[in-house]
Amino acid sequence: MSRKQAITIALAAAVLNGWGGSHAAPDAGPGAGLTNPGYHDKPEWFKSSFLDLRDDVKEAAAAGRRVLLYFYQDGCSYCKKLNEENFGQRAIADKTRRYFDTIVVNVWGDREVTNMDGAVMGEKKFAASLNVRFTPTLLFLDEKGKVALRVNGYYPPDKFSAALDYAGQHRESEMSFRDYYAGRAPAPAKGVLHQDPAYVRPPYRLRDLVQRSPRPLLVLFEQKQCGQCDELHLDIFKRPETRRELERLNIALFDMWSGDPVQTPAGAETTVERWARALDVKHAPTMVFFDAGGREVFRAEAYYKAFHVQSILDYVASGAYRRQDFQRFVQARAERLRAQGVRIDLME
Repeated sequence: MSRKQAITIALAAAVLNGWGGSHAAPDAGPGAGLTNPGYHDKPEWFKSSFLDLRDDVKEAAAAGRRVLLYFYQDGCSYCKKLNEENFGQRAIADKTRRYFDTIVVNVWGDREVTNMDGAVMGEKKFAASLNVRFTPTLLFLDEKGKVALRVNGYYPPDKFSAALDYAGQHRESEMSFRDYYAGRAPAPAKGVLHQDPAYVRPPYRLRDLVQRSPRPLLVLFEQKQCGQCDELHLDIFKRPETRRELERLNIALFDMWSGDPVQTPAGAETTVERWARALDVKHAPTMVFFDAGGREVFRAEAYYKAFHVQSILDYVASGAYRRQDFQRFVQARAERLRAQGVRIDLME
């Protein structure tokens, strides 16, 4: 009996025994319960897969499509946002269906996944093997099962649509997504970098800075035409809760396209643009954190509201990244703040 036949029989038996009638998730993971708890309905056109990626990639290629792996967890507000605000738009849904077979993977789930090498493991282990640290994370696979584009976190509809075009049209062989997206018309923005007097000023000798300061270094890679950068600085960074976290860090803000000279935290002498390319910075704003040894310890490169930004800053400034998974840290932090009477809303 093949693996697919065995799974089909098991699923049929489960339905006959009444399983599947509830939307409750057996393993919602530590992200559940922050807001929008529980199961989020997925679009009906997502592929029903046995999670043998070798077969999925082959079947998609035969139909002229690619595989899109969508890593989620129940209770994930940004997954809900992706499903509602992105896939809820007909143009985006139709484009996704035209280019991809979309397969969901629960980062805390136990379903068996067969990877492209034929190794079998649970969803949770599979997600960890691919270093999935945020939900949603989306991996766009090519016809050989290699990652053509990786999106760590939520992209708003305009940028997500660009990612679909980039991977769906096989543009990864021509240019980086960073360059591809730079050629598209930017969203209306203020057109300035939001420098602050407290930020590191030139000359940018970041190796010297991390060696002499006990505080971790946050490097912000941004660009002038960036609506999300405007929101980050003009709203989220101005909130008292955020400012308290920012004061625990050294902060340097760069235009990711700049030719300005910089000494990196590792001691390399280069330009900002070359450094951003070497770090594979794809998104503005991207927050990259470095320790006293000049090593990158964490990064956030998608769209986040205030609570998650504050949690990311706290995660690094407190040193929790050395001992705790980020999702578990966020859950514990939310519970601690609620116990203190603080109202938590992930979408504010």
